[in-house]
Amino acid sequence: MVQVTQVLAVSGGNSVFCRGSGCPVAFDLRIRFNYIARMQISSIPNNAIMKRALLFLLYCALGFCPLYSQINSQKNLQLDCGGIIRTDRSRPEVHLVFTGHEFADGGDVILKVLKKHAVKAAFFFTGDFYRTKRFSELLSALKKDGHYLGAHSDRHLLYCMWEKRDSLLVTKDSFQRDLKANYAEMKRFNIEQADAHFFLPPYEWYNDSISAWTKELGLTLINFTPGTYSNADWTHPELTSQYLSSDSIYARILRFESTKPQGLNGFILLTHFGTDPRRKDKFYNRLDSLLTTLQNRGYRFTSLAESIN
Repeated sequence: MVQVTQVLAVSGGNSVFCRGSGCPVAFDLRIRFNYIARMQISSIPNNAIMKRALLFLLYCALGFCPLYSQINSQKNLQLDCGGIIRTDRSRPEVHLVFTGHEFADGGDVILKVLKKHAVKAAFFFTGDFYRTKRFSELLSALKKDGHYLGAHSDRHLLYCMWEKRDSLLVTKDSFQRDLKANYAEMKRFNIEQADAHFFLPPYEWYNDSISAWTKELGLTLINFTPGTYSNADWTHPELTSQYLSSDSIYARILRFESTKPQGLNGFILLTHFGTDPRRKDKFYNRLDSLLTTLQNRGYRFTSLAESIN
C-alpha cells in the first residue's frame, strides 16, 4: 500500500509556489508518487487494464487530477484538472498573462512596454480590482489598447485546500455567485461575458470541480504553465525562503527556454500587475528586457484566442 502523510500544493506535476502557512518553497510530490505507485503495482499480475485502473484510483485518492498532462488531440492543448495550462508546443508562441487584485503599481510600466513591442496580453482582474476607482484609468487604457480583460473571481476566494486539492472550500452556488459578481463589475467597462470567456482562478489554484462549474457558465478555465516560477514575482523578502528575486525569476525563465526540448512554445507566462510594497525588486521592470530577448530567440507573443479558439 502507498501511504502519503502530507501533500503540499502540487500543481501540474511541477514544483510550484504555495501561499499556505509553513509551505515549502517548492514541492514535487507527483513524480515521487508516480514512481512509488508504479513500483507497488509492478507486483500485480500482468494485466494492463487492472494496472491502469489501480493507477487511476490511486491518483484520485490523493486528490490529483487524472487529466494532468493529457493533450487535447484536436487543439494540442495541455490540461490540468480540466483547465488549459499550455497551448500548442510545436509553435514558438508565448501568451503573456497578468493578474491583479489589490495592487496596480506595475500598470504604467506594463502598458508602455507592451505598446513598445506591439504585444497584446491578457489581464485577469478581480471584481474588487474593477470596482476600485483609482484603477479605472488603467483599465480604460488597457481596453483602449486592445488587450484582453477577463475575470479572476470577485473577492479572490481560495477554492480548495492547499494541502488537499480535492477538498473544496466553496460550494457550487457560492463559486458561481462570486464569479457572476466579477462579470457584473466588468460590465461597467463595457466588457461582456461573451467577449471575455477565459477565466483564471484566484491564487491560480483550483480542481476539477471548479473547472466543471466554470464550464457550466459557458467559460473556459485557464492557468499558467508551470516550470519557470514567473508567478513568484508576488513574493517579498519577509517571506524569507519563499522569496525569489527578479534576477532569479528572469534566469529561471531563460534557463527553462534553453534547456527544455520545446522551450517556451505554447507557454502561458503569468506575472502580476502589481505587488506588495514590501517587494522593492519589481519584476515588471524586467519585462522590456525579457520580451526583447525572447523575440530575438524567435518567439511571437500571441493572444489566447488565437491558439485556443
